Amino acid sequence: MDLDLSPGELAFRDEARAWLAANVPADPLPSMDTSPGWRAHQEWEARLAADRWSVVSWPEEFHGRDASLVEWVVFEEEYYRAGAPGRVSQNGIFLLAPIIFGHGNPEQQRRWLPTMATGEQIWAQCWSEPEAGSDLASLSSTARRDDERGGWVLNGQKTWSSRAPFADWGFGLFRSDPDAQRKHDGLTYFCFPLDAAGITVRPIAQLDGEPGFAEVFFEDVFVPDADVLGAPGDGWRVAMSTAGNERGLSLRSPGRFCAAADRLVDLYAATRTSSATERVVDAWIRAEAYRLYTWGTVTRLADGGEMGAAGSVNKVWWSELDVALHETALDLLGPEAEVAGPWLDGYLFSLSGPIYAGTNEIQRNIIAERVLGLPREAKGARA
Repeated sequence: MDLDLSPGELAFRDEARAWLAANVPADPLPSMDTSPGWRAHQEWEARLAADRWSVVSWPEEFHGRDASLVEWVVFEEEYYRAGAPGRVSQNGIFLLAPIIFGHGNPEQQRRWLPTMATGEQIWAQCWSEPEAGSDLASLSSTARRDDERGGWVLNGQKTWSSRAPFADWGFGLFRSDPDAQRKHDGLTYFCFPLDAAGITVRPIAQLDGEPGFAEVFFEDVFVPDADVLGAPGDGWRVAMSTAGNERGLSLRSPGRFCAAADRLVDLYAATRTSSATERVVDAWIRAEAYRLYTWGTVTRLADGGEMGAAGSVNKVWWSELDVALHETALDLLGPEAEVAGPWLDGYLFSLSGPIYAGTNEIQRNIIAERVLGLPREAKGARA
């Protein structure tokens, strides 16, 4: 693992740092889970894209900079250190875009990636279903072939669809072959506009009352073949590419947690709550450990390695670290923590971390079986 940046990487870092210093809003944007906040975050995405900072690792033809993996991590560290706004486009640019690059055809890439990069179109992840829980492969929403129109007809319900209350497009899996022998087979990956005929989006209020999620109902929704990602029936393999991105390196870069740990140290210095010293130090060390682990992963990937099941280690680590960082901050604030503010908002969001992107219970099973090589859990033992 090499922690020394090259001259070119240092120049990239300095350019990013200067741009962020000149452009990050002085005041936090309104919550993206409100109409005014949504518009403000879309304007921020457009500002990033105008100077090609919205998707630095993408090819230049799609508004990127062709940045290397090292430069991407460097940019993320600078982004969070500067206190820049959260990314309303993250479902698209971090989760779906790698799938479009890997499984989409050139027409789909030209149609979706540019507007995704500029924030003109925001995407919602429509995976979870009311009866599927963490077992994504047990989904029951269906896709019926319509040869006459050249496409598919979707029916069913998705829930906990992040960004769906305000988003433009969604992506998700549907069962296209009900006779498939295995539940992982016969699934197809679809993209669809959320204002299509037959789609109903019903917002779900979070703990703070804002609609960060939604239920999405499909009633005879027609999707043309042009909006299928990958081959029909191959959706599970395509979806696992998405899951790897979500649980692994790209969704939660270490810069986010290192910046929060630094702010926690500043808060501790301001409050001088000696009883929390050990927790503050522990949280900072854990954030730094995650940073170093990520650089080790970057080195491995740069040498031709793969993320594999180790992404589950990342997911458990960052999600539990995020809760610890914010719990410690709220304890430092004492009664003041009851007043709305960035630490309280961050704490409420952190509580969802061990649940989304595959629950931490599922991740621990993956770590035990695929990383450590332990025997598979007895059938029927899982909740």
